Amino acid sequence: MASDERTHDGDASGPERTPDGHHVVIDGRRWRATDPSIPETFRQELVNELMAARRAVKAQEPDARRRVQDAKTALGERGAPWWEDRSGDVFDERIAAATRALIRKRGESSICPSDVARTVGGESWRSTMPEVRRVAGLLADRGEIVVTQKGAEVTIGDARGPVRMIRGPEL
Repeated sequence: MASDERTHDGDASGPERTPDGHHVVIDGRRWRATDPSIPETFRQELVNELMAARRAVKAQEPDARRRVQDAKTALGERGAPWWEDRSGDVFDERIAAATRALIRKRGESSICPSDVARTVGGESWRSTMPEVRRVAGLLADRGEIVVTQKGAEVTIGDARGPVRMIRGPEL
């Protein structure tokens, strides 16, 4: 890639970016950039989970590579490009990956479906809530998460009002 095709994202200490902002350039290689629409607090949680997962890979812990995959997919660095249409099975996988990564990061704490929606939905996160709740139902059916309301396990499709999600036995 020629140097005139590169740009910085405004932070002089940050990596070079392609003019469209979709990729960072590190040592002459292009890598998909993190989705810039992820709010900073959630982005940092996902980066922290990614770093913990990479340490787990080094320590040869079981399921470590899946953790890396989930964190990178949630950040928008793998899977469907974050700048393309946010719909379909590939978007469902990003929702699932974000759910799993945030739940892992928080340990024994719960997450709200809106945390996932804010992570994957950008400015229009509220419109992604039905998809997030639907994917959460699928994850709950597989035992990866448990959906609770007022501390009691519920079926997300039947629950009205706010719910929380915690780690399931299969995660």
